Amino acid sequence: MLRVERAGVKELLTDEMKSAFRRYPTGVAVISAIGPDGPVGLTASSVASVSVAPPALSFSVMSTPTATAILAASSVVVHLLGAKHVDLAHEFSHPAGRRFTPEQGWETLPSGEPVLPDAPAALRAAPLHLVPVGDSTLVVASVLEVFHGPDDGPLVYHRRKFVTEGIS
Repeated sequence: MLRVERAGVKELLTDEMKSAFRRYPTGVAVISAIGPDGPVGLTASSVASVSVAPPALSFSVMSTPTATAILAASSVVVHLLGAKHVDLAHEFSHPAGRRFTPEQGWETLPSGEPVLPDAPAALRAAPLHLVPVGDSTLVVASVLEVFHGPDDGPLVYHRRKFVTEGIS
């Protein structure tokens, strides 16, 4: 049943929207950048292609210390993850998760950003527009470089879980 916002039902609408998007599978990415205290990164399921000519993408982040550092960076790397990165996606989705450990395989680009060479794709991008929306910020970014890693099976986020099985 579709519901619309009326006086006094804003919380219900918020819950209904969350429920709707939990049913919508999305790809999984890790966004990394250099912050004032070193590398920062977070898991995102909101990455989208905006334009191929000129190359641009978008993603959104919630108000967190990591997101604040990413929003302040002059460039970011958006890693489109595959099935073998399910543990990495989980670690970067929690504030206390392990990040940028040697066993995760991170390297540093000549421009300074952390990059995961075994991600199926990594896109270095520079923010064009930061659009505040509620407690989130929509980022539209110009793609500066694209790096292709090895092919991998899909990794999606669905019903609040990272899923690798049963997807073709």
